[in-house]
Amino acid sequence: MPIFIINKNPQPNGDYEIHDTTTGCLYIPELENQIYIGLYANCQDAVSQTKERCPEQRINGCYYCCEPSHTA
Repeated sequence: MPIFIINKNPQPNGDYEIHDTTTGCLYIPELENQIYIGLYANCQDAVSQTKERCPEQRINGCYYCCEPSHTA
């Protein structure tokens, strides 16, 4: 099952990006900038659950490793 993390640091547009650590994404943040969010069947579930837990933050999937949950 894929392991997901969220970047502690927002992107320039204010989004906090979720990454799938099992894909070898070239844009995954350094370990000190990662927050473990859990095991999920897919990135859509990871993004959805994280949005529920953190409604005050803009959450988005990484374009490269979570493309199905990435919004422009």
